[in-house]
Amino acid sequence: MSVDVGSKAPDFTLMNQDRQPVTLSEQRGRPVVLAFFPAAFSGVCQKELCTFRDQMAQLNKTNAQVFGISVDTFFALKAFQDQQHLNFALLSDFNKQVIRDYGAFNEDMIGLKGIAKRAVFVLDKDGIVRHREVLDDARNEPDYQKVFDALASLGG
Repeated sequence: MSVDVGSKAPDFTLMNQDRQPVTLSEQRGRPVVLAFFPAAFSGVCQKELCTFRDQMAQLNKTNAQVFGISVDTFFALKAFQDQQHLNFALLSDFNKQVIRDYGAFNEDMIGLKGIAKRAVFVLDKDGIVRHREVLDDARNEPDYQKVFDALASLGG
């Protein structure tokens, strides 16, 4: 399954790094950035999430809520968040349902079966997908400018 621009984002509830449930539909009323990443503590994932961390002032201008999502346990995500001083929630899709729902399921990445592809979705305040980027090569980072442009077009 794939989630396309213009479609309603599938709802979900996932545990964050502090073992608190986060439900996507409860974020309505503000833009949301869903940043799927393959694995905590990996080089490109670290760079991507730190880019979002370092651009938080720009994201705050649009009132956007950022969530990083991987299949790591919430224990690993907490350690990763603490180490990298990330200022947004990391969500554990340990059961691998959300990555399937969003078309971000990676069957096999260098022997790691069933992890997230690197993907970014920008949702408007009503939960409609306004930007989608799913990368087949996890060594590549998303086009951050397109993410920021999509958020700016929402009128924050």
